[in-house]
Amino acid sequence: MDQPEILLTNDDGIEAAGHRALYERLTEIGSVTAVAPATDQSAVGRALSHSAAVREHELGYEVDGTPSDCVIAGLSELVPDADLVVAGCNRGANLGAASLGRSGTVSAAVEATFFDVPAIAVSTYVPLGEYAAGDDLAVPREQYDEAARAGGYLAANAAAAGVFETAEYLNVNAPVADEARGEMVVTEPSEGYYLEARRDDEEMIFENGAWELMGNGTLPDGSGTDRRAVIEGLTSVSPLTAPHTVGEANGLDGLADGYGRD
Repeated sequence: MDQPEILLTNDDGIEAAGHRALYERLTEIGSVTAVAPATDQSAVGRALSHSAAVREHELGYEVDGTPSDCVIAGLSELVPDADLVVAGCNRGANLGAASLGRSGTVSAAVEATFFDVPAIAVSTYVPLGEYAAGDDLAVPREQYDEAARAGGYLAANAAAAGVFETAEYLNVNAPVADEARGEMVVTEPSEGYYLEARRDDEEMIFENGAWELMGNGTLPDGSGTDRRAVIEGLTSVSPLTAPHTVGEANGLDGLADGYGRD
């Protein structure tokens, strides 16, 4: 694809450092228009608004809405000729099958597939320690360099390589720059589910144990998974299709045939 028209969005807000890093990298490849939330919309999934204000911004447009709002607004009205949608760089990784429907970043990529536009979701894995304190991830701009480089590389080359003939979108997770080995591997989303809830008097506390397991080196997820790749300093790319693909279910045809005959 020669000089593609790229719609860039994210879920951390249009002013986020990772978004700016990816914007700058993508401008080396094609024409980039940001259509991104005005404020942090992390973990909203594919939530939609009935309406959302839109304003011009130096990078393109800021929207008082969700990442999915931004993709729909962008592909319908603001950047209707987009060849590719890129979402990111997210502050924090989107790893594992359970995270795909929850992530605003990944959901933006999924939304694009329903417009038949290929997409790439790009996130940065932030290990526990220097840049992470609980849910507060303070990531310096330069630490997004590996994720931005990977997103730019795939944006420039994936279509011509035929990647989107089978994959509808790519989920990319890269280590922070200080931890990155500068290598990319093709992965599958980890199936391990580590979310738990515990009761504290009248409040439920939700915790994702994957982060601690990744941090202390006891994660059981094996080779070939996205989580294993990033903790080894590799950039993970998972080729995926949009959710809710119809499959076979043994016995369901018989149940449907027998419905209402009792």
